[in-house]
Amino acid sequence: MAKAYWINTFRSIKDEEKLAAYVELAGPAMRAAGGRFLARGLPARAFESGIVERTTLIEFDSVDAAVAAYDSPAYQQALRVLDDGAERDLRIIEAVS
Repeated sequence: MAKAYWINTFRSIKDEEKLAAYVELAGPAMRAAGGRFLARGLPARAFESGIVERTTLIEFDSVDAAVAAYDSPAYQQALRVLDDGAERDLRIIEAVS
C-alpha cells in the first residue's frame, strides 16, 4: 500500500483565535490517527498562482488512513472549532510508488 500525503493550504485566515483553537485540537488528532507532520508554516516562496499562507504537509500510511483521520471525531471537533475562521484547500494524494 502506498503512503498518502495530506496537503492543507490556507487561502485566508479570518480569525486567528479560531485558528489557534483548531491547531490545538487538529495536531493531536492527526498524530493519534498515525499522521506524521513533514512540514508546516508559511511557504518560503510561492510561484505562479501560489498563495503565501499557512501550509501543512502530513504523511499517512495510506489514503484510507488519511481519510479516516479526516473523518475521525477528534478532527471533526477541530473543524467545528475552526468554523468560519479560515478558508482552506485540503487534498489527500497517494504517493508515487
